[in-house]
Amino acid sequence: MKTLDLYIHRTVFRSTMLVLLVLGALFAFMEFVSEINSIGKNDYGLINALYFVALSLPKTLYDLFPTATLIGGLLGLGALAGNSELIVMRAAGISIARIARSVLQSGLVLTVLVAVFGELLVAPAAYNAESLKTRSLHKNISLGKSNGLWVKEGAFYLNVKRIYPDNRMDLIEIYELDEEKQLKAITRAKTGIYKNKKWHLNSIERSLFTDNGIKTEKVKFETWPHLFNPDLFDVVAVDPGDMSAMDLYKYSEYLENNQLDASHYRLAFWLKVITPLSTLVMLLLALPFVFGSLRSGSAGQRLLIGILIGVGYFIVGKIMNHIGQVYGLHPMLSAILPMAIVLIYGLHAMKKIR
Repeated sequence: MKTLDLYIHRTVFRSTMLVLLVLGALFAFMEFVSEINSIGKNDYGLINALYFVALSLPKTLYDLFPTATLIGGLLGLGALAGNSELIVMRAAGISIARIARSVLQSGLVLTVLVAVFGELLVAPAAYNAESLKTRSLHKNISLGKSNGLWVKEGAFYLNVKRIYPDNRMDLIEIYELDEEKQLKAITRAKTGIYKNKKWHLNSIERSLFTDNGIKTEKVKFETWPHLFNPDLFDVVAVDPGDMSAMDLYKYSEYLENNQLDASHYRLAFWLKVITPLSTLVMLLLALPFVFGSLRSGSAGQRLLIGILIGVGYFIVGKIMNHIGQVYGLHPMLSAILPMAIVLIYGLHAMKKIR
């Protein structure tokens, strides 16, 4: 049985990786085409665009993994069915349940791999991609993983460790220079938010440099009419989908502890949890098609069905996520509902197989 398990594992893994490679190459090409309009602006050249596409690829592969698993499972197991290998297995007394167990064991390994991949590689690669593009397109902005965002606005040099798409910032430092380019003051704020066309900074500590020495003062809250162009939020904000599950969980806790809306980040967190698990569910969904009406079908039919189901799952999932946020559905339920529907259908279809 171990030989059989290894054979099925190798088939599923190889077909999934092949499909992922093809889909990744296709989407990378589409990403590069979308970057062509930016090539030539400031310091953003062809090499920068290629680096950006390469650094964006891990997130693309992560998002495509469930669909690639479904298509790969249909093609790999469909090839076994087309070569009558599944029929030989069943004739040898191996039950459908036993074959399904081997397939799902493969899915479990893929689930662990994609979870580790998403947590360790996707977030830093996506951040570095945006950092590269931001530095090349905006000369007054510097964005680095360790130093955060640097912006020069007149006599101010601003450093922010992290910017979020809801106009919030963490760990802000503002360096103010006088007319002789000498350091005049350093203002540090724990958090900040842009609303009502003003900057609202919290937990402030300021150091003033004078001829008599350094004067330090602490302020709980301040409002600044000007700091930097708020349009930069759209350029450098960290998208929740680019954050690791751990960072999403910590930031959601911070928002909730401060009575702020965390639903968007909670949803992104649960999607990070659900995406690896949906890989396993997609393999389960492939089994009824392979053992059922597709055992005599062509590879083209299996490919078409896999693409349709994969695209349908992606679109329906996005729709349910947005509907859940609009109507106040719990983020965990919004994230898990599409996968639950597919799981129920897959289990129901498996029961009909004889």
